[in-house]
Parts: sequence; C-alpha cells; structure tokens
Amino acid sequence: MPTLKHGVLLTETEYGLALLDQESAEYWTLNPTAAVVLRNLLDGGGPERAVEILTTRYDDVDTDLAAEDVRRITDELRDAGLVVPDP
Repeated sequence: MPTLKHGVLLTETEYGLALLDQESAEYWTLNPTAAVVLRNLLDGGGPERAVEILTTRYDDVDTDLAAEDVRRITDELRDAGLVVPDP
C-alpha cells in the first residue's frame, strides 16, 4: 500500500484533491477520477479495487478504460514523487 511522501499535504477541493510538496513547493490538482484512485490506494485498496470503484461510479467507463486510467494515474503519482511504497 503506497503512502504520501513525507511532507506532501493533501486537501479536498470542490473539484477533487490538491497536493502540495512542502519540500519542492510544487502543487498538483487531481481531477475527480485521480482523486478516487489516490484515496483508494491510501485507504489500502489495490488497483483492482480502484477499477471497480471507477466502473461503478461512472456508467460510461468500462473495465479496460478504468484499468488504463488507474495505471496511468498511479504511475504519474509515483513518477512525481508524491507517493512512496510501503517499506
């Protein structure tokens, strides 16, 4: 289960989530889909659970599209250094 990197603050917005890396002073906004994925991962759910949530919440999203979104969002969060895997 990934966690937020030390020093990354998370807050709810009207649109989704906002993340601030206090060390680099970089700021990210996550749309509702990315917010669902991140919340799920931080709550201990895996990618499969995130796909299930997305396909249930959004009627026009099929499993393949949801899986691709989850993979892309997870990669982007990791590549940006916002989340780290559990030790």
